[in-house]
Amino acid sequence: MTKIHVLDDNTINKIAAGEVVERPASVIKELIENAMDAGATRIEVEIMAGGTSFMRVTDNGKGMSKEDASVAILRHATSKIQEVSDLNNISTMGFRGEALPTIASVSRFTMLTREPGSDLGTKVEISGGKAPDIIETGCNIGTSIKVEDLFFNTPARKKFLKTNHTEGGKINDFIIKLALSRPDIAFQFINNNKTSVVTPGNGNLFDTVQAIYGGQVADSLLTLKLEDEDLKISGFITKPSMLKSSRTWQTFIVNGRIIQNRAIAKAIDNAYRSLIPKSGFPFTVLNIEVPQRTIDVNVHPQKSEMKFEDESRIFKAVYKSVLDAIRPSTGNLTEVAAVVEKPKVEYTMEPMQFVPASSPAPAAAAPAPSSSRSQGSYQPKTIYEAVSRPAVKPAVSFAEAQAELQKERQIHYNQPEHAEQVADSQPDRQIDQSKPDLSISDQSTVDTSNADWSGRMIPIGQVDLTYIIAQDLKGLYIIDQHAAHERILFDKLSAMADGIPSQQLLVHQLLTFDRKEAAMVEDNKELFAQLGFHMEAAGDLDYRLMEVPADVPVAEAEDIIREILTDLGNMHETTAKEIRQACLATTACRAAIKAGEELNMRQMEILLDELSTTAFPYTCPHGRPTILKFSSEDLAKMFKRTGFGF
Repeated sequence: MTKIHVLDDNTINKIAAGEVVERPASVIKELIENAMDAGATRIEVEIMAGGTSFMRVTDNGKGMSKEDASVAILRHATSKIQEVSDLNNISTMGFRGEALPTIASVSRFTMLTREPGSDLGTKVEISGGKAPDIIETGCNIGTSIKVEDLFFNTPARKKFLKTNHTEGGKINDFIIKLALSRPDIAFQFINNNKTSVVTPGNGNLFDTVQAIYGGQVADSLLTLKLEDEDLKISGFITKPSMLKSSRTWQTFIVNGRIIQNRAIAKAIDNAYRSLIPKSGFPFTVLNIEVPQRTIDVNVHPQKSEMKFEDESRIFKAVYKSVLDAIRPSTGNLTEVAAVVEKPKVEYTMEPMQFVPASSPAPAAAAPAPSSSRSQGSYQPKTIYEAVSRPAVKPAVSFAEAQAELQKERQIHYNQPEHAEQVADSQPDRQIDQSKPDLSISDQSTVDTSNADWSGRMIPIGQVDLTYIIAQDLKGLYIIDQHAAHERILFDKLSAMADGIPSQQLLVHQLLTFDRKEAAMVEDNKELFAQLGFHMEAAGDLDYRLMEVPADVPVAEAEDIIREILTDLGNMHETTAKEIRQACLATTACRAAIKAGEELNMRQMEILLDELSTTAFPYTCPHGRPTILKFSSEDLAKMFKRTGFGF
């Protein structure tokens, strides 16, 4: 008996399913592409539980006869190619004939289809790749395919799926990209009985973008257009003032097919590099038309990648089309970067000073002493408040500054109780009792007996406005100011188990989301409230932001919310505690002092003092180190002072 044998068709289909059907979104993609090839002008997609329990794709295409439906479920059965030479000129989305049999081998599969002019349609039922049950039945013209209990017979595959919300988001993203590639088809996506995506199907790409992403994105679109012999580029890209946090907002279409290509993405990045002051990605819908003979689509199981005959030419053409779109009429590229489409209004609260009615009003001619006195008595309650409030100090000479620094060092080294003595000598200064002591709950985890972490470090200055240089009796320290403040905020927010204190906004912010983001906001409304973000619905896709966490700058609130939504969409199924910790880490990261912010000595002292009280001061919530130490011995080794006796 031979050891080598040919696998049966059911096993072969399940192996192929591992390549073609990666997740529910892969099923939807294959079925929609088949509907496109069938000439459909209207496609409806409906899912439940992220597609894991129920998916249905219905189209009004040309349908199939009973004979064709019986053959279509066989492996490598297709009407789109006849011989190997046809692979050089593929004009359809599908061509391998693998989608239907592989999907049917890992699910409970039902297909209804009817041709125009036929009195009855055909119903095909397959459960887990077993023998099909084919009967005649009544149905609408076109094809409707229902997929239930995906991966029910391959549990090892099913356990690697993410949460239903994440899988539903992946399907939403695929449908959006397919709708952008075919604006002449009306798409409707229903997720858990809620309509998420609706496109007009009038053939106008601008109207399709507006229907999916809203008016704010549509108003910032720039037209892409380039024609060069047999190469044509069209589509839209947003102005440099509107950037997104990831490439999921970028859609690349080549000859009607959605692809991923590093060269195209790099060309867009290079065109925008000199125009944007921060990292980000512009929203892009890029439609490229090239001769079919110059590309090869048969290089990826899911047909998501493509080989070009001359990729450098594609790179140059995309770069030129993007540069032409964002180039101002005057020819000066810097003008585009300087334009702010929708500036953010910032409001600051200043302490009010009340004067008794019997006391005369302060003279207007002598504001300087009052200003200096208020600056001297002012005590910042948070690090962000200390950074945001500029320190006003009179100009001093270098010798005076050096003498003052020497005096501060002597106080820190020789009089450790000096701060308490100063506090007792100023009875008029009020002690802030509202600030929680974050070190109480985790006091047992902090090793206060370690002399190297005694809190007596003295800041010396900054390097590159990013790292704080400090010293104590035992060595030199370099502190990452962003990572340190991130750790402080994270521990502070984590200690507030009952909810993070929030501050009301004088002017509410109106936030606009797409349908997927709006659904996540509604599903996680309680979580956002615990984090200090209080929002209420102000329309179908609009939310009014009324309160933000006390330690979060108002200008950062919207970016933090959107980043939390991105993290929620990418997370695996996990506990409520892990979700809260991930959201707290995002909030702390975005609200922390950024690299490049200038700090004065007092602000550095506050940062180091609060860092010394945290439970885990040596790393930020993401694991990056906050502080590096160079002991006296380390410095001696670096300067090769060992072994010389001095």
